[in-house]
Amino acid sequence: MAVRHDHWIGKADAPASGSYLATIDPTTRAPGDDIAAGTAADVERAVTAAAAAQPVWARRPAAERADALRHVADAVEADADELIELERACTGKIPAQARMEVDMSVAYLRYYAGVLRAHHGRTIDQGAGVHTYTRLEPYGVVAVITPWNLPLNQACRAAAPALAAGNAVVAKPSEFTSTSTLHLARLATEAGLPDGVFNVVTGTGPDAGTPLVLHRAVRRIAFTGSVATGRILAGIAAERLVPLTLELGGKSPIVVFADADLDRAVAAAVNTVAMNSGQVCSATTRLLVEASAHEELVGRVVDGVARLQPGVDFGPMITEAQYAKVLDHFETARVAGAVPATGGAVYDDGPGAAGLYVQPTVYVGVDPQLRVARDEVFGPVLVTMPFVDEADAIARGNDTEYGLVASVWSGDLARGLRVAERLDAGQVAVNGGPLTIETPFGGFKGSGYGREKGLEALHEYAQVKTTSASLH
Repeated sequence: MAVRHDHWIGKADAPASGSYLATIDPTTRAPGDDIAAGTAADVERAVTAAAAAQPVWARRPAAERADALRHVADAVEADADELIELERACTGKIPAQARMEVDMSVAYLRYYAGVLRAHHGRTIDQGAGVHTYTRLEPYGVVAVITPWNLPLNQACRAAAPALAAGNAVVAKPSEFTSTSTLHLARLATEAGLPDGVFNVVTGTGPDAGTPLVLHRAVRRIAFTGSVATGRILAGIAAERLVPLTLELGGKSPIVVFADADLDRAVAAAVNTVAMNSGQVCSATTRLLVEASAHEELVGRVVDGVARLQPGVDFGPMITEAQYAKVLDHFETARVAGAVPATGGAVYDDGPGAAGLYVQPTVYVGVDPQLRVARDEVFGPVLVTMPFVDEADAIARGNDTEYGLVASVWSGDLARGLRVAERLDAGQVAVNGGPLTIETPFGGFKGSGYGREKGLEALHEYAQVKTTSASLH
């Protein structure tokens, strides 16, 4: 029998004012738990609770807010197994993927608890007899809207800096993957976060998300999701004159020169297909290889991808709509004449047949104008293209409407850094350089604006106030 999950408002479960929404287990397509179908009335209750709690929370010393976040991190870490099971039940993630995401969620909470003490204003010298200083003040109530691909991780990535800066949060997770965010809110409250500082309203975008971003008391919005929805939210934010962080899609390049460490480059390319089944906005799904090494390297990548096993190395498509979207990409690629070197279909039998699994796929030497080479597939699909020289690599790397991340592999570090400088991307990894929670994350071009992660995210959730006093 399906378990019903209510909103989390104030300090307790808050029953739905309306109906409930069904979910599925994407590994089997069997029914999952039910979540509250949020309405404008539910949003009103959550925002009211947040607005009432926020001023007291903001007046707490930074050291106290940091301690509170550390206690939340400890609670999440202690209950990691339960969070992993909640995530796996609605996403189908393999255990290692789910564990990594919970560990990163803990890391976000601890990181912002740690760097909060460095979050402060400055004094400005205007001469004797004048005292001028700035303060970093919270916005008030922040709306955090998260996607279905990394539910807990995305919630902590946005909520941790927002809460650290003194804001209260109302989160609206995807209606397909809400349970771990609801459990996070419960853990946070039980760990001592003041009542009303972190609230969760579940439901669809139109019924819960839209009333949330339109609410007069919401003074900042953070959104991770599709470009189409991001454009709508950008219009709403512009009309309301509230700041907005948009972390949208990507069609990111992995650029490999012939003198690179090909073993590591092959592993990186295979991993981008397997990780979360390609359902990651930062996946480097365009493999650009110097022509002299293209055949060898791509052959090895194809072999590696062909060995990936469903339920062992990768999970299913998380939603039925995404499953259908990937199959549509397969069909349009077939009609356009593209033949996959491996994959390009669903599973007819075996462990992948029952769920929303698609075969990991590689299209070799594709026309860069094909839809599968330009659109964000958001599945385990890699396209490869050869390039002739450094200038061609840069041109091909930048030939996309997106600009989220990029990866460069070269035995010549100076060239790697030179190419990184010319790629239109918010983050570039050279030879596998780590892009961790300390490194600012966000896009250029159609991949959005604003920054998550790092100190920059903490500053995103604060506004600068300048005060100047004459001492005479």
